[in-house]
Amino acid sequence: MDGEKLRQHCLAKPGAWQDEPWEGDIVVKVGPKIFAFLGSTGTTVGVKCGKGRDLADEWLTRYPEDASASAYIGRHGWNTLRLQGAIPEDEILEAVDASYDTIVASLPRKDRPAGE
Repeated sequence: MDGEKLRQHCLAKPGAWQDEPWEGDIVVKVGPKIFAFLGSTGTTVGVKCGKGRDLADEWLTRYPEDASASAYIGRHGWNTLRLQGAIPEDEILEAVDASYDTIVASLPRKDRPAGE
């Protein structure tokens, strides 16, 4: 999967916007919260894979070479997925969509995009 295509997919989500809180590292947020870490290389994406490690660990089992617990926030259900490995493009897009949905559901109503 191409990093630019993934960035465009993320930004097409209602209320999504790009930020660079750390110089050169791109993230995509909804409201005040990040739902996708795109980094600076365009070769990985960090996504929220559930509320804890259970769902996130399924990715590690299925794709041991291309999925890893995210540094610092992995214990909270975040994984880093490699874009040009064994993980099919549709599964990466589904993971981004699920991350978005999880983050939107955690937002106070005032911070949610219209219609969510």
